[in-house]
Amino acid sequence: MTQSPDLIIGIDGGGTSCRAALLFAGRRVEMRGGPANAMRFDEAMGTIAGLLSGLATQAGLPPGALAAARAHVGLAGVMTPDMAARVAAALPMRDVTVTDDQPTTIAGALGAQTGAVAAIGTGSFVGRQSDTGIRVLGGWGLPIGDQASGARLGRRLLEEVMLAIDGLRPHSGLTRAVLADHGGTGAGIVFFSATATAADFATLAPRVVAAAEAGDAVAAALMAEGAGYIAACLTALGHAAGESLCLMGGVGPAYARWLPPGMASGLRAPQGSALDGALILARAEGCP
Repeated sequence: MTQSPDLIIGIDGGGTSCRAALLFAGRRVEMRGGPANAMRFDEAMGTIAGLLSGLATQAGLPPGALAAARAHVGLAGVMTPDMAARVAAALPMRDVTVTDDQPTTIAGALGAQTGAVAAIGTGSFVGRQSDTGIRVLGGWGLPIGDQASGARLGRRLLEEVMLAIDGLRPHSGLTRAVLADHGGTGAGIVFFSATATAADFATLAPRVVAAAEAGDAVAAALMAEGAGYIAACLTALGHAAGESLCLMGGVGPAYARWLPPGMASGLRAPQGSALDGALILARAEGCP
């Protein structure tokens, strides 16, 4: 069977859930399933297999028909070309591109526009799309990356608490409250941090955001620090003042007021989701 330009598949997979969409005969059919992080390979492939079967059934196609589709699969955990090739080899489509979920997020948010995305949730990355393609910075995870993220904000807040305990930083209302939450001693924070995951640290991020808005000096400094990282990434990527910028994720929009005015002037709502982006990229990959 040859590849069919009439069958387009996009897949957006992460550690919590996976979404798949099929464009066929003017229709868009979607399915949602369980986790699909490439680092948990067998689980991810099982989830995707179920979604592809469901798409074919909803579209009224025989199970083997999707082998002729053109597809773009964006999965969390695709860190190397070898991992991308392994995922592609396990999929039934013969014309498939596999990436992590960063390019799909950017393409979905911006459509065909030149612009940038700062995706800031538990983790973080900053990327820019132009006529030369998509380039991404960050996304390396804790402990070595994810600056400005919810996880990094939480971890930095605890660092500031410890510095205040040692008398090297002034306390604020937020640092005193967090210290009290851990029994009023540094030991409680040490014990928490020793086993905390990125998600655990990120539970503190909403408190940092709220406290910064209320004028807490430590929280405001952390938000300014995160915004400085985002701005540095945008500058390195060639982002121009007034160019479209989408702040995404659970923490991303909170940085709007902390960005330099020239960058903030380009803020736009995302056009679509990472699933939309996977479909956009699948279409584009079939163009000469």
